[in-house]
Amino acid sequence: MAADLNTLKQDLGRRMDGALETLKREFAGLRTGRANPALLEPVRVEAYGTAMPLSQVGTVGVPESRMLTVQVWDRTMVSAVEKAIRDSGLGLNPSSDGQLVRVPIPILTAERRTELAKAAGRYAEGAKIAVRGVRRDGMEQVKTYEKKHEIGEDIAKTWHDEIQKITDQYIKRIDDSLADKERDIKQV
Repeated sequence: MAADLNTLKQDLGRRMDGALETLKREFAGLRTGRANPALLEPVRVEAYGTAMPLSQVGTVGVPESRMLTVQVWDRTMVSAVEKAIRDSGLGLNPSSDGQLVRVPIPILTAERRTELAKAAGRYAEGAKIAVRGVRRDGMEQVKTYEKKHEIGEDIAKTWHDEIQKITDQYIKRIDDSLADKERDIKQV
């Protein structure tokens, strides 16, 4: 039999995990008032004639809860790193001390917290849409198996229920991640 529920569940689970991982990366980029190295992941530095990720020109550290540091490997790149962080749109104002760039994390205003919570909600909704798309693909696969008479109606119904259970679990995980992120944004 070409149709196998476990293989289908594994494939759908893998794809839904991808949506969850993307959400976690997006959440890591949202500033919550606490220093997090992931905050600087989207920063690209103009280095050696090309735009490079910050992680390829220095090491990001967190010496304290409201401070990030970037240990720049090449002394000539310090001003480029400062400029890239300042121009990144993250609202950060770095300063250099030799090859070390200090990036203080300012306290969030109430207005900025609201904006961040809304952005987190948008990211979570995008992840839910992705999970539902995976569910739709799974349901269509089951219908195809049923039409080809590889599985019967009763088995198809069982498989639909299983796919819905998996989808509900992932939606709950997304909602839980959103609730955690909103808590982080509101704390300080």
